[in-house]
Amino acid sequence: MIYPKIPLAQSIIEICHAKGVHDIIISPGSRNAPLTIGFTNNPRFKCYSIADERCAAFFALGIAQQTHKPVAVVCTSGSALLNYYPALAEAFYSQIPFIVISADRPFDKIDIGDGQTIRQENIFINHSLFNANLSADATEFNDVFINEAINVAIARKGPVHINAPFEEPLYETTNKLSIDFNVTGLNLSQRLVNVDDIIAYTTLWNYSNKILVLVGECAPNSIEQEWLEKLAQMPSVVVMTEATSNLHHSSFITNIDALITPFLNADFLKLQPRILITFGGMIVSKRIKAFLRKYKPRHHWHIDEQRAYDTFGILTKHFQVEPNQFFRQFLPFVKNTESDYKTFFEKIHLKRKTKHTEYLSSVAFSDLKAFGIIFSNLPKNLQLQISNSSPIRYAQLFNIDMSIEVFCNRGTSGIDGSTSTAIGAAIGSQKPTVLITGDVGFLYDSNALWNNYIPKNFKIILINNGGGGIFRILPGHEEIDTFNTFFETSHCLTAEHLSKMYQFDYVIASDSKSLVKGLKYIFEKNEQPTILEVFTPTRENDKLLKQYFKELV
Repeated sequence: MIYPKIPLAQSIIEICHAKGVHDIIISPGSRNAPLTIGFTNNPRFKCYSIADERCAAFFALGIAQQTHKPVAVVCTSGSALLNYYPALAEAFYSQIPFIVISADRPFDKIDIGDGQTIRQENIFINHSLFNANLSADATEFNDVFINEAINVAIARKGPVHINAPFEEPLYETTNKLSIDFNVTGLNLSQRLVNVDDIIAYTTLWNYSNKILVLVGECAPNSIEQEWLEKLAQMPSVVVMTEATSNLHHSSFITNIDALITPFLNADFLKLQPRILITFGGMIVSKRIKAFLRKYKPRHHWHIDEQRAYDTFGILTKHFQVEPNQFFRQFLPFVKNTESDYKTFFEKIHLKRKTKHTEYLSSVAFSDLKAFGIIFSNLPKNLQLQISNSSPIRYAQLFNIDMSIEVFCNRGTSGIDGSTSTAIGAAIGSQKPTVLITGDVGFLYDSNALWNNYIPKNFKIILINNGGGGIFRILPGHEEIDTFNTFFETSHCLTAEHLSKMYQFDYVIASDSKSLVKGLKYIFEKNEQPTILEVFTPTRENDKLLKQYFKELV
C-alpha cells in the first residue's frame, strides 16, 4: 500500500479509518496532496473528486444525511476552505455529522505574504462543534485532537474542523507506516428522563385538555409507529406534521398553512394549546410560528438529545432524550383526557381538504397547479429532495405518499446547495431520487452538475417561473424595476444548454397536459439523469396562490 511520507497525514488517515470515516470527498489542490495520496491509495476509503468546494461540501452533506455517519471533505489551503462554510453551517443546524479536513501552510508562513495562505485556524468557530488545530510535529497531541474531533462529530451530530499544516515536500510516499497512532473510544450511552420529571410532567399533561404536538424534520422511520398510534387516539392531542417530518397517520394534520391561514381570532383562541410539544428539526411554516408567538402556550417542551431552540419565546422544558425514549417513558402514564380539541380541528381540516381539491381542479396552470400535478404523479418508494424558498412552501400544501422519503436543507434554509445535496443523498441512500427545485436555486448551484457520480436514475423537476417567485407573495411587492431586478432576480434563462453540457436528458412542460406527459416520460427512462423543466407564468402565480387561501374558508 502507498502512504504519504508525512507522519501527520498518516495519523489523520489511519484514525479516520479506525473510527469508521470512510466516505472522503476531495477537491483538487497541492497542499492537500499528502491526504489525497493517502486516502485514494487506500481501498478502505470511498473517495470522490469534486472540484468546486462549495458543491463538494453539500455533496458530502447529502451522503451524511442519508447514512447518518460522518463524511470528510478535504481541501487545499487558502480560500478553498471558505467555500465549505455554507454546508458546514447547514450541518450545524441540521445536526449532521460532518468533518472538514483542511491542509494549511505551516504557522510561520501565515500573514507574511506567502501565496495561498489565510488564517485557517478556528475559521468556523461560530458553527463548528470542535476545532482541531494541529501542529506539524507534536504527534501525540495531534492524535488526541483528531480523535476528539471525530468523536464530537459522531456523538454530538454536527460539524468539526481539523486543520493540518504540511511543509514541502508534499508528494513523497512510502510503502509502510512510520507512526504509532492512538485511537480513543467513544461512549454513546442512552439518556433517560428522570423519575421526578416523569411524575411532574405527566401530571401537567393529564390536567391539560389542549395539547399541540408540532413535528419538524425527522429521518424516515425514526419514530416508532406505536407512539404515533397512541398520540392519534388521544382526544386532547392535535398532531401537526410538516412535509419533512416523514411521519404519517390519517388523524395528523399535514397541511398546516392551509389549515390556519383562513382562521379568525376565535379559531386561533380555540387552537391555542396549553402545552406545546415539539421534536424534529426546523419548522418551515411561518404561519404556525406566528400563531404560537402570538397565542402562546402555557408550556413548551422540546424533545431532542442535543439542543432546544426557544422558537416561540416560551420554552419551559428541554427533554434531552431521543423522542422514542421520551414517549416510551411518558405515554404509559398519560390518560385520555376528555376534550373536543382534536375533533374541532379534524372537522375544519376535512373542510379545507374539500376546498383544496375544488380549487385545484379549476385553477389555471401555475406554480400551485404544477405542484399539485407533480405530487399526484410521483412514483412510490423514492427519495424526494426539495429545495428551499418556494418549492418547500408549496410542498407544505399537498399530501405526499407515505412511501416517499422527504428531505430539505432547513438548517439554514439556503438555496445554495440543494442540487449538490440531492446528488450526494442519492449516492448515500442508493434509492431513486427526485429533486424538486426552483429556477434561482438551480442556477445558483449549477456547478452541482459538474459531477461524475450522478446516478442514471436521478431526476430534477425544475419549476422555472422566471425569478424568485416567493418574493411576489411577501409584503412589499411592487411591479417596479427595483423589485424585479434586486428581489425577484428576473431572468429568461433555461436549463437546456446546461443539460446538454452535462449530458442530462431534457424535457419541458408548460401546461397541465405536457407536465403529466413529461412526468410519465422521466419516470420511465433511467438510461441517464433527467431534467424536466416546467415553465409557469411569472405574474400570475402569486395571484392564484393568494386566491387559493381565500377559497379555503
